[in-house]
Amino acid sequence: MKEILCLTILVETSPQALPLGAACIASAIKNHAALKNYKVSLEAFSVEDKELAEKSEDERAGLLAEKILSLHKDLSALLFSVYVWNRKILEKLALILKEKNPSIITIAGGPEVTANPLSFSSFDYLSAGAGEVSSPALLARLLENQEYEDKSPEENPQGFAFGIQGIYENPYLNKSEKNSSDLQTNFTAESLLGYRALSIKMPLVVRSKNPDPAELSSPYLDATLDPQKYGGVLWELARGCPFKCSYCYESKGEKRIQHFPKERLLKELEYFAEKKIPQVFVLDPTYNADKKRALEMLKTIKKIAPDMFFYFEARAEFIDRELARAFAEINCSLQFGLQSADVEVLKKVNRTFDKKLFVRNIGFLNQAGAVFGFDLIYGLPGDTFNGFKNSIDFAMSLYPNNLELFCLSVLPGTQLYEEAESLGLTWQALPPYHVVDSVSFPGPELKRADSLAAACDFFYNCGRAVPWFNSVARSLHLKASAIFGEFAVWAEKMKIDLKKTPADNDFILKCQLDFLQEAYKKRNQQKSFFLAKDLLLLNGAISEATASGRESTVKLTYHPDDLMSEYSQDFSFFLKNARPFNCRVKVFCGKNGVDYKVLK
Repeated sequence: MKEILCLTILVETSPQALPLGAACIASAIKNHAALKNYKVSLEAFSVEDKELAEKSEDERAGLLAEKILSLHKDLSALLFSVYVWNRKILEKLALILKEKNPSIITIAGGPEVTANPLSFSSFDYLSAGAGEVSSPALLARLLENQEYEDKSPEENPQGFAFGIQGIYENPYLNKSEKNSSDLQTNFTAESLLGYRALSIKMPLVVRSKNPDPAELSSPYLDATLDPQKYGGVLWELARGCPFKCSYCYESKGEKRIQHFPKERLLKELEYFAEKKIPQVFVLDPTYNADKKRALEMLKTIKKIAPDMFFYFEARAEFIDRELARAFAEINCSLQFGLQSADVEVLKKVNRTFDKKLFVRNIGFLNQAGAVFGFDLIYGLPGDTFNGFKNSIDFAMSLYPNNLELFCLSVLPGTQLYEEAESLGLTWQALPPYHVVDSVSFPGPELKRADSLAAACDFFYNCGRAVPWFNSVARSLHLKASAIFGEFAVWAEKMKIDLKKTPADNDFILKCQLDFLQEAYKKRNQQKSFFLAKDLLLLNGAISEATASGRESTVKLTYHPDDLMSEYSQDFSFFLKNARPFNCRVKVFCGKNGVDYKVLK
């Protein structure tokens, strides 16, 4: 049986990198009436796969080509899902496959293609926008000679292939004046400028019509995707976004939300529960914009999947007490795209920010005991290094469970891409398109921000520092950004690469303690270090028991009941009033959760 293969390369091996985009296209092809006689397959490789991890990009492309052709011997068409992280290797892979088997039809789609279809020279056809309708229609025309209405240039001014909206034929292929060497994408310094210029000059990209979610098949329910293979799922509840943040792909998308039918979502949730999927990443950037719908889904999750852990993206301005309580009643974490705490900086990227409202609503989550985190972006137009540090300090004052710090990417196809030069930004011409310099945030300071990001991730996120970080910072009379800065300097002195060093819990704890011991000693606060050490050891053991069930014993200077009291948050008060109590404490999982007891 002839075969159609949907393929992508994942940035990592994790549930968050599950190939949902490629799976949705594969599912749509499976369910297209004209393509029933074709076998439809899905392949998703990861750059972390052992056979690929240590290879160069050219070697990876060669190995993958051999593997694909050996596993799929009767290929008629290949569809590639192209993202920032896999663009270059997929272009090279497509060229190799085409050279070995010229009859294979190659089609590329995904965010990178949608941004600028005509910047690609390695695929036969390019699909801009959602491809569940346009890609099967193209395949039906190419493989089954399905009739279509040939439109005149006046009726089809964008030059869509076969008149299918969003489908572009590659103008660089199948031209007699071109030879094979011309077709290879040459990633030299000179070609980068040409690539970027081509992207800027690209006329308005007309995307395919967004399909009605009610008419789409589920890649989970039709067995296109096996969720157990990835240890979790990406669960699509809605598409679209009513906001217009200029750095986001959605800045040029439709400003409306399309919800998937409740009946489909209920079946998928029941399927996940049946398969005992441990974690679910919810794809809906404005999950709580519709309060009624959000509450209904949270109640459904609580009933059907009480043991699963859910990750939501939400908007802080829509949080209230009722929603906060509902989130706290299920196993979940919310992530908020704060991006910056500077109103003027956010205005430049089409975002609004009411600091008082933000603080109040995040307070509802803290009061309810909900778990949440923030995202911040460094390098935004108009921002500065000091402004970025102020944003870190503001975010950390609200006790987030995690703080993710990202470098701004000037993504082709976004409003920011068109405005970036006028805003004084300089960025990488090829993925990941990071800002490397700007008028207000020079290159050296962007590197300092990158160092802060690595320190924050290692010391705070991986270090599970939520319970004690702010009290330790207050005792040192340091802001959060200053602690991350000092820790980055200390790590460099100790020759510890915060980005590459394996982040096992014992090693991180040792680094935290060694750094804090030096910090307190430098400030002549040795007594405070003993309290900080106790807090780190006890909370670390509790966190480990909660996460993995591992039992441990720690040696403490103070009684654990005193350490777990609110008084330990004020180091000065605690040290004046608490009596030392040298002891050994066992931390374990009891009948009612994690517990501890003092050993004799």
